[in-house]
Amino acid sequence: MTASISSPCSEALSELPTPALIVDLDKLESNLERMQARAGDLSVRLRPHVKTHKCVEIAQLQLEAGAVGITVSTLYEAEVFAGAGFEDITWAFPLILSRVGQAARLSRRIRLGVTVDSPQAVAALTASGERFHVWMKVDCGYHRAGVDPVSGAPLRLAADIEAGGHELVGLLSHSGNAYDERTLAGRAAVAEAERERITTLAGRLRAAGFEVPELSVGSTPGMTAVAHLAGVTEMRPGNYAYFDRTQVGLGSCAVADCALTVLASVVSCQADHCVIDAGALALSKDSGPADSVMGGVFVDATSGELDEELVVTSLSQEHGKLNAPLPVGTRVRVLPNHSCLAAACFDQMVGVRGEEVVASWRVWNGR
Repeated sequence: MTASISSPCSEALSELPTPALIVDLDKLESNLERMQARAGDLSVRLRPHVKTHKCVEIAQLQLEAGAVGITVSTLYEAEVFAGAGFEDITWAFPLILSRVGQAARLSRRIRLGVTVDSPQAVAALTASGERFHVWMKVDCGYHRAGVDPVSGAPLRLAADIEAGGHELVGLLSHSGNAYDERTLAGRAAVAEAERERITTLAGRLRAAGFEVPELSVGSTPGMTAVAHLAGVTEMRPGNYAYFDRTQVGLGSCAVADCALTVLASVVSCQADHCVIDAGALALSKDSGPADSVMGGVFVDATSGELDEELVVTSLSQEHGKLNAPLPVGTRVRVLPNHSCLAAACFDQMVGVRGEEVVASWRVWNGR
């Protein structure tokens, strides 16, 4: 795979104003190819979650690698990517009732999948007069959103969807609780529980006369660990495109796989620390892999070598504090705890190969 869609950029990495969002294209492309191969090995389709990068060009690379469509978390993302030519989009977020009219208009242009877990959401869809492609959100252990798979709620909701004249595309879940597991076996167990619960529920619904053609699962830590996905039709990891310090801590990847960094400059040097120009609005305040570190610092970002001692210890809005003094003007590459949140802090990224800037792409971070 080559980044043939890169936008020409003559600026050297050493000349970029900071803070800047940097994506290593060699690592990005390797990550995309590896997860696409993983989906093939598991005999499922890959529908990547583009909330991680919010970038049309990267999503195009994912489709070129073999993805069947994309997943978004906001209707804004859906509209942006539809405008860029993407025609099969799943909005994997519980339906926002005030956005039903907007979703109806978009569904006339593309195949838009909407997600529900309540009778109120289905009623709002039906009241719009539009026929929707509907995913039923299922709680398979994360306990954030979704219907209880062993209760009567899924059958009642399926009946509401059918009565409203909509198409029940299938069941959708998210193994976010895999982020709580620090071992490969633990992450694999979470992913297997998700698979077992969603396939069992699909069996109940089918026995009751409902068609359930698709079963969609996934998170990056779950999908990098799961042993098999029998009965599932697609997976929706997102973070794998970039990875981050959290995924390194979980064992989902190596530091050398992390494609996204934030380039920052030291702006103040004190006796026992220094301050960089990348604060919470560049790195986010995600607490990361069970420690108090707010970001790692690379010795060499290209090879993937982190400094064993130098870390980001605290963040305020625009200030980042490192635990050692460095001369003012020093430039550092920071590995964020959570690449999805860090990327969403920027409206532009630059793509690099080694130290050469070869692309400048927009981050579509609107609401």
